[in-house]
Amino acid sequence: MIDYSVGIPAKLPQSRPLDDTVPHAPNRPQVLNDAEKRLAIENSLRYFPAEWHEELVSEFLNELEEFGHIYMHRFRPEYDMYARPISEYNANSSSAAAIMLMIQNNLDSDVAQYPHELVTYGTNGSVFQNWAQYLLTMKYLSIMKDNQTLVIYSGHPLGLFPSSVEAPMAIITNGMVIPNYSSQSDYERMNALGVSQYGQMTAGSYMYIGPQGIVHGTTITILNAARKYLDLPDASDLGGVLYVTSGLGGMSGAQAKATVIAGAVCIIAEIDPVAANKRHSQGWLTELYDDLDELTVRAKAAVEHKEAVSLGYLGNVVDLLEYLVESDITPDLVSDQTSLHNPWLGGYMPVGLGIKEGRKLLKDNPSEFKHEVQKSLRRHVDSINVLCTRGTIFWDYGNAFLLESSRAGADVLNQDGSFKYPSYVENIMGPMCFDYGFGPFRWICTSGNIDDLRVTDQIAIDVLRQLANNCVDDIKTQYEDNICWIKEADKHDLVVGSKARILYADETGRTNIARAFNRAIAEGRVSAPIVLGRDHHDVGGTDSPYRETANIRDGSMFTADMAVHNFVGDSFRGATWTSLHNGGGVGWGEVINGGFGMVLDGSGQSRANIDSMLSWDVNNGIARRAWGRNSRAINTIQRAMESEPDLQVTVPNLVELSLLQSLFD
Repeated sequence: MIDYSVGIPAKLPQSRPLDDTVPHAPNRPQVLNDAEKRLAIENSLRYFPAEWHEELVSEFLNELEEFGHIYMHRFRPEYDMYARPISEYNANSSSAAAIMLMIQNNLDSDVAQYPHELVTYGTNGSVFQNWAQYLLTMKYLSIMKDNQTLVIYSGHPLGLFPSSVEAPMAIITNGMVIPNYSSQSDYERMNALGVSQYGQMTAGSYMYIGPQGIVHGTTITILNAARKYLDLPDASDLGGVLYVTSGLGGMSGAQAKATVIAGAVCIIAEIDPVAANKRHSQGWLTELYDDLDELTVRAKAAVEHKEAVSLGYLGNVVDLLEYLVESDITPDLVSDQTSLHNPWLGGYMPVGLGIKEGRKLLKDNPSEFKHEVQKSLRRHVDSINVLCTRGTIFWDYGNAFLLESSRAGADVLNQDGSFKYPSYVENIMGPMCFDYGFGPFRWICTSGNIDDLRVTDQIAIDVLRQLANNCVDDIKTQYEDNICWIKEADKHDLVVGSKARILYADETGRTNIARAFNRAIAEGRVSAPIVLGRDHHDVGGTDSPYRETANIRDGSMFTADMAVHNFVGDSFRGATWTSLHNGGGVGWGEVINGGFGMVLDGSGQSRANIDSMLSWDVNNGIARRAWGRNSRAINTIQRAMESEPDLQVTVPNLVELSLLQSLFD
């Protein structure tokens, strides 16, 4: 058993070269002057005893000048990184051991995008800033008691503080900077200094479960998009539908797998051959092509025969879209899932440059790289606009595509300054899921036993089936979609890393499933504790005008009260750990996320935590959406108040719009 209590080792480890068996993050731009470089090195050296400083000082300078960041590669542990069964963590607290398991899962090379740079997904979603922070955090978690709380500042473990057994075991923040200092350039400087980081949300709060989470959300999105835009019946699959998109790296190949699960044909572009071949070898991508003629012939045949298949294009999505325009091929649906929340650090590669050329330009001339990205985005949008005039439906997947395209001067704005195209939340997930309380509920079986996961799968199916048989018609389809999802997820072998599952559930669904899990643990049908959590694109945890709150139109879409209250409220209602982040899928400065993790151990206290926290975590968001005059949210919160007398929410009085219009005629 590994002794994590060592923390920073007593003896200085030997320096070692980079391990080329895993992908590495793009080098960050050089943004620090000499004085700031000295400060960054000084900041890094404070983790280590003074007698090591002379040897480390030049090494850290070399890392800073080569990579744009000090990762402390020398201190990366030699043991394999993966989610071990919870019994293999020698900790004083089972809850702390569960957090250790989740951290290691986020850094597993099968899960993380750039594991040795501590980046889990999205090209810059970091668990920690450096390996010293990892070592210290694991030490604190291994020795802490239930009446202590671990405080994490942007990856840095500030320490253990006395609290109480009712308090969270860990409080995590990422990127909580003064608002006037939340620009992209501010982020690059503070990250290079080692004082702040972009934690996405599930990366920086240790809640990532591999690509399954993204696959599920994408599956639900594609199904609902087809129903909304193509007038398909709720119960139908998407046979014969052609969906074109991009991104197999930072988003893990989710779209390819999700489209197959939905029954459609997917063409997906990826510029990075390492990412494309990885997803193909994993089975997440069905076929891979580098010739557009061959690819489109195959796609036409797949559409004709209503195959469920994903066809990868090893090349730039702009080239793909321009080819479709020139060839008069009109997809039914088009989107984009490249990491445009991080456009200047490798999240989007401009057309005309291969991956190596692009990364070299990024390192050598970041301003020219930015110019090329913006030029590429304008071409990208031009092709989308042409396809849409021919009947294609396009939506922004919430990764800041429209936002960065507008900043690049692309033709994506209406005369009133609004976007020509909706985000997936604005038109699909917001009104069809979030306003009803449905969002990405997830659980992790800490035993590491697949049998436990299958038991929980069946429990979730049974609960959802009962709810589907006794619910209003508005949400019946959502329950049924998620029952199908669980069955398909097992068939498609979506578990990567920890034994985890995700589904979309409302407050009633989450609470009833969690109660059933807790009973199963108490009865011994599940052999070890279960960790509950959720993703950031949810009902109440995230404020973002370009994604999670895009369908709130009362002017409050730029406020972040909901996410902050979510974080605070979860903290005193039973969460095992809570997190608050600047950033998420849309990008640094564009969103505030509040998240949680909750450990169920079969106890009465776990049952009390479920009833207290999960209801708040959802209804906080429903109440805010209702106050924004979202009609479906108003109906949802009224039903919630009818079932819980202690819930009393301020509901808006609706105004006759003609009355207002008359004032300005």
